[in-house]
This record gives sequence, C-alpha cells and structure tokens, in this order.
Amino acid sequence: MKKYIFLFLGSPLALAAQSSYNPQNLYDQPGGLFDEDSLRVINLDFYDSNYHSYLVNSWYYNPDERIPATLTVNGTVYDSVGVRYKGNSTFCLPNDNFNTKVPYNIDMNYFIDDQQLFDYNKIKLANAWMDPTFVKQIVSSNIYRKYLPTGESNLVKLNVQGNYVGLYVNDESINKQFLKKHFDEKSGPLFKCDDINRFCDTANAPSSMPANLYYMGDDTTLYYDSYDMKSEQGWEELVNLVKVIDLDFQNIDSVLNVDRTLWAFAVNQVIQNLDCYNTYYIHNYYLYQAKDGLFQMIPWDLDNSFSGAIMGFDYWSQSNIYEYDPYFAGPSLGGSTQPWDERPLLYKLLNNNHYRKIYTAHINTIIEESLDTSAIRTNIDNLQALAYNAASQDYNKAFSMSDYYSNVDDPLWTGWGFGGILSTINERKQFLLNHPEISLVSPTINNIILNNNVISAEVFNANTVELLATTSEHNSKFQSFIMLDDGTNGDIVANDGTYSAALPFLSSGLEVKFYIRSENNDAIKLNPERAEYEFYTYSPTTSILEATFTEVPILLKITDILGRTITPTHNIPLFYIYSDGNVKKRFIVK
Repeated sequence: MKKYIFLFLGSPLALAAQSSYNPQNLYDQPGGLFDEDSLRVINLDFYDSNYHSYLVNSWYYNPDERIPATLTVNGTVYDSVGVRYKGNSTFCLPNDNFNTKVPYNIDMNYFIDDQQLFDYNKIKLANAWMDPTFVKQIVSSNIYRKYLPTGESNLVKLNVQGNYVGLYVNDESINKQFLKKHFDEKSGPLFKCDDINRFCDTANAPSSMPANLYYMGDDTTLYYDSYDMKSEQGWEELVNLVKVIDLDFQNIDSVLNVDRTLWAFAVNQVIQNLDCYNTYYIHNYYLYQAKDGLFQMIPWDLDNSFSGAIMGFDYWSQSNIYEYDPYFAGPSLGGSTQPWDERPLLYKLLNNNHYRKIYTAHINTIIEESLDTSAIRTNIDNLQALAYNAASQDYNKAFSMSDYYSNVDDPLWTGWGFGGILSTINERKQFLLNHPEISLVSPTINNIILNNNVISAEVFNANTVELLATTSEHNSKFQSFIMLDDGTNGDIVANDGTYSAALPFLSSGLEVKFYIRSENNDAIKLNPERAEYEFYTYSPTTSILEATFTEVPILLKITDILGRTITPTHNIPLFYIYSDGNVKKRFIVK
C-alpha cells in the first residue's frame, strides 16, 4: 500500500511533494519466480531420450541450438520449451567426470510464442558446482541489488525424465525483460562481456582478447570474439565506448554511466568477487546502452563472491585474498604491457582523483550497510534450512553436507581452496576499515531541508558542497550546482554550517531528482549514501508526498522561545520546526 501525505507550506495554496526514489521496488515481490522463501520443483521431460549426448555435442559445436522439452511446475505443463546446456567451467567440470548435473538454459517461448513461467521468458539454472553452500550467488546478489541493477536468484529442485538431478540456483537472465524491469526500455545495445575462450577442449577451441574494453581500432569485426552481442545491433556503439575510453577519456561521462560502474567495482572489491573486471579475471559483466546514450555495467555470475573457488592455493596464504588491493587498477597502459593484460577503464577511473574519491565513498557505504554478519547469517540459515532435504538428496553435487555448512563460516580445502562466506566478510571488513585511504575522514551531511524552493543541508568538514540534480527520465546526467554558506541566494545565515542552493529546473514543471555531494581534501560524502542509484525527488506539480522511503523534511517555520515566527538572528535560542514533526533547537553565535 502506498501512503500519501498532503503538505501545506507557508500558505494553504503553497503545495509541494518530495520523496526518495527506491529502486528496490523494481525487484520481484513475494510469490514471484525468484521468491527466496520458495523451493519450487522444475520437471523437464525431453521428447528425445538421447537428449544428453545431443546437448553435450551442441555445447561444443553449436552452442545456440536448443531442443524441445515439456516443463512442469506446480502442476502446470508448458509444452515445447527450448533447452540447451550453458556455462563454461561449471559445464566442463561435471561433464568431464560423466556427471549429468550441468547448467541449463531454458527458453519458454523459443518454440511457442508468448509462453512464460511466472511472467518470465528465460530460466537459467546454475549447478553451484563450485559453491559448497549453494547460497553465495543469492547472498551476494542481495548486496549488489542495493547499489545497481542486478539479477535475482533463488533455489530450485530439478527433475529430468522423472529423475532428480539436484539442487540448482535459479538465476535471472540479463535480457530484454531484465532491461524493461530496470530501465523501462529494452531496445538498446546489450553485450555479454565474456570472450569465446573455453575451459575445456582447449586444444580445438579458438582464443581471443578478453573483454577488457581495449581499443583495437574502428573495425567492429575485431571485437566479435571478445563480446557477445545480445541485441539486434550495437557494435558501433560498443566500439565508440572503448574508443572514448582510450582516446577521449575526459568525455567518458558522455558514453558511460560512470557512477554505476564505480558501484559495480566497489561491490566487487568489498565482497571479494574475484572473478570480474576489476579483480582477478576480466569477464562476468554485461553492458547495456540506455536511451540516454550511456552504457550501464550490470554484474553477472556472482557465485565466486566471498573469494569462492578463486581462493585456490591461497588457502595456505589467505592474506593474499583478504588483503587484495581495493585500488588494484591493472598494469600501466601501453609501453611493455600486453594489450590483453590492460584494463583501461579501471586504470583511468581509479587514477582520476575525483572518481577515486567517489569509489571510496561507495566502498565505505557498502561496508557500513552490507557487511552485517548477523543479517547475512540469517539469510544463509533460512536458505539452507529451506533446501536441506534437496541438498542432502542431491547425489550429483560436488561437496558433502558437512561442507554445505562449514563453508559458510570457514574456508574449505579439498585439494583446492574455497573461501568461506563469513570468514571472508570478517577478514575483508577488518582489512578495509584499517586501509589508510578508506579510513580517511569524510565530510558529514545532515538535515537536508526544502524550504521555499531552496535546498539546504548541514555540512561539516567540507571544502565544497554541491547539489546534483537532473530531470532525466533515465535517472542520469546529474548536473552540479554549488551550495554556499554565505547568507545569500537562499542561505539564511552565513558561516553556520548550513549550505544552501536554489532547487533548479522548477520552471520545467518536471520532477526534479537530486542528491548532495560534499568533498574535502581527502574524501567525498553523499546523501543519500546510495546515490546515484537512489536520490531524492521533488515534484512541483502535485500536492502529494509519496512516502515510499526516506523523506526529506520540510522546514515549516522558525520560532523564538515564545513560539513567535521570526527571521533567524544571532545570540538567541531558535526553534526550527519541520514537516516530519521534529523540532531542532539552534543557537547561532556571532
């Protein structure tokens, strides 16, 4: 249910509305396909009894080919869904050991138009082959989604030809439905940023450059083996992106949603997802160009979060993992560095002082909000309790039930190291909190107030304070407006720690989206702290405040100790009365 509040400011005719944009409302509601409290059973029945050898052969030689099967969920039968095997190492490892628990890609409407399962076209079932706990993908996804658009996941049981294959992770596909869900559009260029290199049968497999956003020239065919285009068009746009990164980086914000990328990099580092662009291996992300012309980075394949199977032999030197440099930027560009080793976007972003400070602010936000091991353990306990019987009866899984539990708390050695969830969080958090750059003191931002179309905020320990605002329907391209504490342009009292600026774009009649950014020599602070994924909104055309998240209180009046409305002055007690019922006492000394 939505809650509506009518506000009257100054006079009964002066109406305004403001709230905070909450992107969490875009995710599935309880009962949806990705409901974590549900453990559904998916039944696949192929028409061809020789389906397995056929699909294995297709994985090697015709990976896009699908064959029909009947899918049944909750007693509802879906005819002729298109099925293929997916994955890379998670396919090769079980298949090479003649284990049929391989990952599945199921297209509900491949043969029959408009056929869906719980309103979704595509079902991707990961086999958690390298996750003893079965929950690393889900727990990490719940963290990523706070800061940028991220696929959802839950657990399901899979039966094939009437036989139980095992417990699977149901991962949301990054496709047109995902784009419509998060960007309210779906027609732009979309790329899966994984090259064609294969984990198995490498003697006969082709090789290519990694998807490292290295500029190889304007010929689009040079990029075909490094990126997998999922849209009808987009190669020229992708090449333009990597060209700007290489040759025109000062205009990077004209082709890339930089803040979204910094959020992705920050979450990768904080939760030790070491299988992505800014950590060990250059892959596992998507790029989508929205209608605002900006490419968005979308995380993918998160099962190696919390160091996961990337730990390997560092099990015996775990500090190599836990103390991995959060500012790792790859080798220097050019010179003796080989093109396939470069990470030009990462290198240039983290060597830009402004972007580096924003990245650091994001790291601090994630540490403060998302590394609560008590909350994470509760999430894990609920998932593992729900799936206990399914996991214990999964005789195709790669690990024991003892590992199922122990790898939650501790790293696991089986001839190879697998990072533990809570052990990784505890060690990583301690390292990051003591990191000399991350622990630098940032400004503070409190009491953001809207009064007579002026935004004000109490800010301390800052050299500059900015109001970032936009009217873009794409929630991007925020413009900077300086906020001052000089007693002019709406600022009531000079040098009192309250910075003010007129809210821009009001004459447009459009909803204004905004946040505050403050900066000192060492660090940056944002409010809301999840900006630009979250922000405040103000509508000049409605009298309704939709309180779906954190409200920005409205300053109604300032009174003296006798309750008389007055203009602020020095050396007397002042009472600031706000729309949320709060009253703040101030005493301004001159």
